[in-house]
Amino acid sequence: MTQIINRKARHDYEIIESFEAGIVLLGSEVKSIKTGNANLKDSYADIENGEVWLYNFHISPYKFASEKFNHQPLRPKKLLLHKKEIAKLIGKIKEKGFTLVPLRVYTKKGLIKVELALAKGKKLYDKRQSLKEKELNLERERAFKDLQ
Repeated sequence: MTQIINRKARHDYEIIESFEAGIVLLGSEVKSIKTGNANLKDSYADIENGEVWLYNFHISPYKFASEKFNHQPLRPKKLLLHKKEIAKLIGKIKEKGFTLVPLRVYTKKGLIKVELALAKGKKLYDKRQSLKEKELNLERERAFKDLQ
């Protein structure tokens, strides 16, 4: 199972809610993703005319496709969500500080899916607090492991 993870998203954003979305891709993009040649770094989603689009999602050109059939690496990709989900997202995004961030791209029953999160940006002190909590949890786990 192919899985591409946006590791920076959970560090930079507080995840409020996540959605599973389909994605409209070309054949060479699908093959490139299935070989793991994609990057979610700096990617984001936006809503335009009632449709959700994914920007800055880099999919490397498929090396076995001809130039005629290959794709542009950074072209915007359309995400497939239900109308009710899109309406809910439109309402939330209008609030200050909320954004749509892709968390991961994965395959499910042969189809490529995107886990999209409604997120709120963290401040610097929030990031520091998250790191402290993570370190404390690791120390607790190590101490508990030593007792056993």
